[in-house]
Amino acid sequence: MGSIYGKIFQISTFGESHGAAVGVIIQGCPAGVDFDLNFIQSELDRRKPGQSRITTQRKEADTVEVLSGIFEGKTTGTPVAMLVWNGDQRSKDYSHIADQFRPSHADYTYFAKYGLRDYRGGGRSSARETVARVAAGALAKLVLNQLGVRITAYVSQVGTLKLETPAEQLDLSLAETNAVRCPDTQLAEKMFTYIDQIRKEGDSVGGVVSAYITGCPIGLGEPVFDKLHAELGKAMLSINAVKGFEYGSGFDGVALRGSQHNDIIEKQADGTLRTVTNHSGGIQGGISNGEPIYFRVGFKPVATIMQNQDSVNEKGEKITVSGKGRHDPCVVPRAVPIVEAMAAIVLLDFYLRNRVIQMPA
Repeated sequence: MGSIYGKIFQISTFGESHGAAVGVIIQGCPAGVDFDLNFIQSELDRRKPGQSRITTQRKEADTVEVLSGIFEGKTTGTPVAMLVWNGDQRSKDYSHIADQFRPSHADYTYFAKYGLRDYRGGGRSSARETVARVAAGALAKLVLNQLGVRITAYVSQVGTLKLETPAEQLDLSLAETNAVRCPDTQLAEKMFTYIDQIRKEGDSVGGVVSAYITGCPIGLGEPVFDKLHAELGKAMLSINAVKGFEYGSGFDGVALRGSQHNDIIEKQADGTLRTVTNHSGGIQGGISNGEPIYFRVGFKPVATIMQNQDSVNEKGEKITVSGKGRHDPCVVPRAVPIVEAMAAIVLLDFYLRNRVIQMPA
């Protein structure tokens, strides 16, 4: 299974939703990085279930254990292994779908591919796997923080409720002050009420997580197939429930003319080059240009809903699937730290790859 990501800063995740644990092994982390376990845990706490009534009520402490790669508070350069034990599995909630295919889940495709499947919460296809990504991403963030790179994601849309203000005009720190993780507190209240109503109706709703990255060095990204935006897209599209990715002007840019869309370059007083506008989203030719990187990630409505739906079983017989268990009515509030984690993994991997591009002068 494709459970490995990265070229130099490489992660390998393992574990299932209702297995004993989930975890990650990280290869290629530089030696000598100050390892802040409290920060790693705080990132996992942002992702964990049970944060409010609009998230799944599965109760998991998500306490991280570090198994290797750390000595006297610093990374040693050897593989870093981190583990989170599963504690609140309720596998009986899924016994009724042992031979049933839930609409828009991975049930059928996993069964068709492997000839069997772990029906307990989706097994490996569950978003529970993202615990490992967030742990690895937190370590990547610790390195990037030393380089002055800051990655901030936030909820910019839930259903039809959309935040129109550009990131540079927002106080992004406000995103962590509410359960929805939207930096517009008034809109956040409307989003919360809407999600809660959807929850009461036994339904789900999708949304958008936006990301804004500052301090990114110039030159990250590789020609031709490893463009920075291509890798960011792959990383985001690998997250459960993601249906779309766009960066910079994205699809809105098709309505502009080249004379409107081109980012004019100017020399600054300090001798650096900057663009007047940033329709490129901080990436040109697949390589970072030093401007803020921004992108949007679209998440579908959660597939499990508390309503009866028509489907079929493994024999192809028509059946009715009944929603049970504990599920998010909207995944985007808990997806924010996952988006940040995957962005951090991509950026650090490219930064380390850049270290071998040129011979020292």
